[in-house]
Amino acid sequence: MKTEYDAIVIGTGVSGGWAAKELCEKGLKTLVLERGRMLSHPEDYTTANMDHWDFPSGDKITNEIKKNQPKQSRTGYVNTESTKHMFVDDLKHPYNEDKPFNWIRGYHVGGRSLTWGRQSHRLTKFDFEGNAKEGIAVDWPIRYEDLAPWYDYVEEYIGVSGENLGLPQYPSGKLLKPMELTCVENVLKQTLAKKYDDRLLTIGRVAHITEGTKPGKGRVSCQYRNRCRRGCPYGAYFSSNSSTLPAAEDTGNMTLRPNSVVYEVSYDEDRQRASGVKIIDAETMMTYEFKAKIIFVCASSIGSTSILLQSKSNRFPNGMGNDCGELGHNLMDHHFQIGASGKHDGFQDKYYIGKRPNGIYIPKFRNIGGNTNRKDFIRGYGYQGGGSRGDWTKQIAELSYGKDLKEAILKPGGWTMGLTGFGEILPYHDNRMYLNYEKKDKWGLPTVTFDASLKENELNMRKDMQQQAIEMLEAAGFKEVKGTGKEYNFGNGIHEMGTARMGRDPKTSVLNKYNQIHSVKNVFVTDGAAMTSGGNVNPSLTYMALTARAVDYAVRELNKRNL
Repeated sequence: MKTEYDAIVIGTGVSGGWAAKELCEKGLKTLVLERGRMLSHPEDYTTANMDHWDFPSGDKITNEIKKNQPKQSRTGYVNTESTKHMFVDDLKHPYNEDKPFNWIRGYHVGGRSLTWGRQSHRLTKFDFEGNAKEGIAVDWPIRYEDLAPWYDYVEEYIGVSGENLGLPQYPSGKLLKPMELTCVENVLKQTLAKKYDDRLLTIGRVAHITEGTKPGKGRVSCQYRNRCRRGCPYGAYFSSNSSTLPAAEDTGNMTLRPNSVVYEVSYDEDRQRASGVKIIDAETMMTYEFKAKIIFVCASSIGSTSILLQSKSNRFPNGMGNDCGELGHNLMDHHFQIGASGKHDGFQDKYYIGKRPNGIYIPKFRNIGGNTNRKDFIRGYGYQGGGSRGDWTKQIAELSYGKDLKEAILKPGGWTMGLTGFGEILPYHDNRMYLNYEKKDKWGLPTVTFDASLKENELNMRKDMQQQAIEMLEAAGFKEVKGTGKEYNFGNGIHEMGTARMGRDPKTSVLNKYNQIHSVKNVFVTDGAAMTSGGNVNPSLTYMALTARAVDYAVRELNKRNL
């Protein structure tokens, strides 16, 4: 068995897949390690072509699912009968909660790139400058201009559909043609344009091909089936399995090893460099060590930080790169699940074609200067949501059989519109994850404990998120408008970030401006752990751009013999 490579990548999600592609295409013999099982595109998408009536309980979260996935079931939207195999068994992969945290995980090749929401937005100049201007946490070591060409590079490769609006708080990108709005969504769009000078409605920017093809394994245009979390046989949306991993494999430089639980990055104290990684084979329980010149840690925010915390040595008694003591701290997510909904009486002769796997988006309009600045909270939020017609099922209980039933089946319900705010959580030092060495998993490794909650800034923001949603729907003439929302659980946004943050000063951050550990020059962390602040948009596009940029730098430094 070969044990020495040019590079090692830990993880196969959006970041790991991009690291694998870029390293392999630059000629490096690369070992890619995945802790979970092999999952091949498209043959292992076993439920992709099933209808809800093909499942015993109509594709619901059943009591049996709740038994094995009790924590993930708390979200109410992750693990139905058609998708339960895409998420881990909570009993086999336990974790601990000082405060409630819904940790959503997919341990298989491709990770959560197979089940992500696919919303693909860029961070803005406000996001990269905010910490420094407001005295929050630490300053980002990069600015928007540093990442902009890499956003271009990633968008062109993966395929992102959407509409450029030319807004500083919503930067334009390399986009494919946008998906269409429904008639009631257009009503709200026109109202916002007429009655507000700071708000615009557009279709979401989503990593779906809407025209032509993109590189990968048979990637063609979206079929509007909206079964994306089951895996897309058409490769219409971006995933590691359909895009970056096939590209890496085509080079002949990738060795992919699933069922490989990484528990330590080895450190050579003489060379002051990482020498490789140690793994446990998930099936045989045998341990192995692999060597490499550079290592990319892309195991997701919590997974990557767990590995670094376990990577202890005389030089790093508290975990690799943890001279600053910030490893595990500054845990962020995005808070949402609050907004408003309403009904529309018109358009009874209108409907829509297909099941659009996307919704509307209203970009941030708070705290972007001038009279948009608030006194009760900093940062801001956008809105996601959508408008559609209901179906006939709600009326069936009032009917018996025969003619009335037939007419009800053929007539759809009314139009409704919903808005959900999607807001930023600040990087608080005391929001954290840490390891419990008393409670261990089946591999004898320490388990993760979460200790994080929303603070006053987020709670004040949530009030405004609901109030403005109600106001906008009422202004557009929607009826029976009501606020929606519930107490937010950390983790529900599925955007864990910040536990190994980037920064300018090794005394206060783990990584430098190239996602390189300050004190271990050949180790790079390019997933959500690197985020210095979270912004208010879905972050996966940023992870991909950071990864491509970091690989470009790492290979140039390797060729100069600086690593």
